[in-house]
Amino acid sequence: MELLALMKHRRSIRRYQSQQIERAALQKIVDAGLCVPNAGGGQRTFICAIRNRDLCERIGTLNLARFDRSRLMGSYVSRTQPSVIDDPSIKSGFYGAPTVCAVFSPRDFLYAIPDAFCCAENMVLEAAELGISSCIIARGEETFDSEFGAKLLEDWHVPQNYAARCFVALGYCKGSYPQEKAIKPGRYMIIE
Repeated sequence: MELLALMKHRRSIRRYQSQQIERAALQKIVDAGLCVPNAGGGQRTFICAIRNRDLCERIGTLNLARFDRSRLMGSYVSRTQPSVIDDPSIKSGFYGAPTVCAVFSPRDFLYAIPDAFCCAENMVLEAAELGISSCIIARGEETFDSEFGAKLLEDWHVPQNYAARCFVALGYCKGSYPQEKAIKPGRYMIIE
């Protein structure tokens, strides 16, 4: 599929089948994240891919535990692929995805967050190319802000000065894949 068409087709999925993605597909998705453009060519992002569904759910619960509804700019995301904003009964910030990639970057680097989200964007585009559904999820830093979270980071050998910035949920869409959305008018201008 041509790249722009792929970008228009790709949707954030928040309802997943239980089927696990193939290990080879996950490797391609991680590789796409690793070859992302980054500030100064520093290659500072670190990806931890989790293919254990139970662990994904446990971390997803941590991800949602400190969700602050008061900081939202809107109160509706989707009827067909509801988010935690739409449905307070959702208990995992990872929506049941069988695989989740945590994207880490240095705490003290000015462009750490943009680098991490560019990494995540490359990953979701590669996932779409492979026919795998995905969703980028925020609330990274607070997810591991617990004794259990700190232990995971230690076990995974995440550098001490690194923080989780975002997550990429991966799996297969449960139900119909959402249609392309029309682009809202008035969101750009070209100045010559």
